[in-house]
Amino acid sequence: MRAVVFAYHNMGVLGIDRLLSHGFEIPLVFTHEDSVGENIWFGSVAEMCKNKGLEYVTPENPNTGEWIERLRAIEPDIIFSFYYRLMIGRDILNIPPLGAHNLHGSLLPAYRGRCPVNWVIIKGEKTTGVTLHEMVDKPDAGDIVIQKQIQIADDDTALSLFGKLEEAAGLMLDEILPHIAQGRFPKTPQDLTKGSYFGGRRPEDGRISWSMSAVEICNLIRGVTRPYPGAFAFLYGEQITFWRAVCREDIALHEGEITFRNGEILIGTGKGVLAPLDIEKDGKVFKGSEIIGYFKSHHGEYME
Repeated sequence: MRAVVFAYHNMGVLGIDRLLSHGFEIPLVFTHEDSVGENIWFGSVAEMCKNKGLEYVTPENPNTGEWIERLRAIEPDIIFSFYYRLMIGRDILNIPPLGAHNLHGSLLPAYRGRCPVNWVIIKGEKTTGVTLHEMVDKPDAGDIVIQKQIQIADDDTALSLFGKLEEAAGLMLDEILPHIAQGRFPKTPQDLTKGSYFGGRRPEDGRISWSMSAVEICNLIRGVTRPYPGAFAFLYGEQITFWRAVCREDIALHEGEITFRNGEILIGTGKGVLAPLDIEKDGKVFKGSEIIGYFKSHHGEYME
């Protein structure tokens, strides 16, 4: 079976690997040039294609007449999208007889849209998963082919959760690809009224509001910690990034108030307090006693 693939990131590498292992022919891969200034911590689809001898292209817009005609000439049986960052237009989606299918990092219809691995942690979810679904004009809205659910641990970060999603995606693809290769696979319509949609995130969205509860702030920190840009606040106009922290719900302080108590630094929130474990200021990382040393002189002062 011939499959054209649109792919990027670790999931792109994984998806191509699983397709090849199940005997799919991949005549062309669409991927992206790495963005200037982005922290590229993930695998390269372009490098994988080079190593596997697969032809790949990196157009800024795959929905132009040139690429549509190229795809029609290839005559793929099916199209897959694995974490490709651009919307694929109807003219392309209509080409393969078995349709076009996308791998999404949530249990649809929940968390449609961008950055689901970050959002589920920020929102304090306890479960998530991966979904393979048919692609339609509306993002992440097509019929569901298969899903795998996973648990979110209290100490999961976006990075550790992404690793769990990769493992689940590999198992899911191994289960469904033999059926897709035979042209027989299920499709279940989504009820979008029971789901949710979230947009992309920017570095500035990591700004901490001390009116939030300690739990909400901890979830934000876990959701955007390394390798993402991080959650941050200010002290006298100087930015401090919080990479790791724990919350205490049985202690009350004024919002943003800094105190040294029982051998640890605590910062007041809308409900409970935050105890920072790993912070960064001006490129210098503070942990353990270094955090106490930095904040102790600011006892009784307020984070912004």
